[in-house]
Amino acid sequence: MSQTIILSCAQWFLRLSLAAGFLSAVADRIGLWGPPGAPNVAWGEWGAFVEYVAMLNWFVPAPLIPALAWVATAAEMLFALGLIVGWRLRWFSLASGLLLFSFALTMTIADGFKPPLDYSVFAASAGAFLLAAIATGGRATEHV
Repeated sequence: MSQTIILSCAQWFLRLSLAAGFLSAVADRIGLWGPPGAPNVAWGEWGAFVEYVAMLNWFVPAPLIPALAWVATAAEMLFALGLIVGWRLRWFSLASGLLLFSFALTMTIADGFKPPLDYSVFAASAGAFLLAAIATGGRATEHV
């Protein structure tokens, strides 16, 4: 198998994996994966997610927390769509990497190193940055 095919497949896999991660998190916070307390459910409802956002962002004034939760959710949905479609891939990849890195940092500051490592947030952020580095124009590179 040629290096070009491997790179192209890896880029698609990375784009879809990052997008699926964003969309799965959004689905969890609106209860699509099940109710709070169900196996493999982190939040199960919007209120539980907003509480988690408040815990991670303890330095943000309480009245701004719901807006921050909405902004994060909207960004995840928008970035997932951009990664899937591939339009302005470098920009969407870079923005995804920055969002994920901000999640990793706030998780680390609020709860220690283990949670972002367990959820591979640093690895996902690095993958998004790598995708941004190898993307050219509106599409991923076609050669190495």
